[in-house]
Amino acid sequence: MADPIFQRYASAGRAIDRGYFDEGLRQHMLRVFNYMGGGLVVTGLVAMLVASSPAMLQAIFGPGILKWVVMLAPLGFVMVMSFGIHRMSFATAQLVWWAYCAAMGLSMSAIFLVFTGASIALTFFVTAATFLAMSLYGYTTKADLSKMGSFLIMGVIGIVIAGLANIFFQSPALQFAISAIGVVIFTGLTAYDTQRIKEEYAEFYDRETSGKLALMGALALYLNFVNLFQFLLYFLGQREE
Repeated sequence: MADPIFQRYASAGRAIDRGYFDEGLRQHMLRVFNYMGGGLVVTGLVAMLVASSPAMLQAIFGPGILKWVVMLAPLGFVMVMSFGIHRMSFATAQLVWWAYCAAMGLSMSAIFLVFTGASIALTFFVTAATFLAMSLYGYTTKADLSKMGSFLIMGVIGIVIAGLANIFFQSPALQFAISAIGVVIFTGLTAYDTQRIKEEYAEFYDRETSGKLALMGALALYLNFVNLFQFLLYFLGQREE
């Protein structure tokens, strides 16, 4: 059966052999995962650096509005990248990406106040194994995963609304349900987004565009990884006494 991604690429009027296309696709996906992996390293290093300093933790998460700034900053960076990527130069987009990953590290340093380091490490490795398995499935499967994309995105909206509601209700049962559904949704999104990134490769035409596509692909996978990690932490995390 013909590869629909290659067929889409060829249908744009580009005469190109299959081997060259496959190599280009591998390089593009490698670029995506390099950005994502580098982003996770930056986030982890910043989080551990802050967590290792009681003075920094107190300054950020003590009384005052700074903790809210730190917690909301990553959302601001995501919105800037999502809505402004086409107006940025590639160099600016890269700068925003690394700044976002560092800001996420500041925000996630708070988990070291709640959970033990050993349980955080365990959750990270479980998340990594799950992510790699689902991403590999999304990359290799011939099944069309786009059919479940709308369902998964609606699920994300649903758990965001439920999470906001639970800020007021403080219901352990609702939090359990949110976390369980969140694990399922972001596991599925990992496979879906990996396939979607492959398909987007067939649409770009120049190096500038391909670089931005790689960054946005990395952002999608990064968000899946971080959210999956946080939801799994609810089940695997051991709280500090």
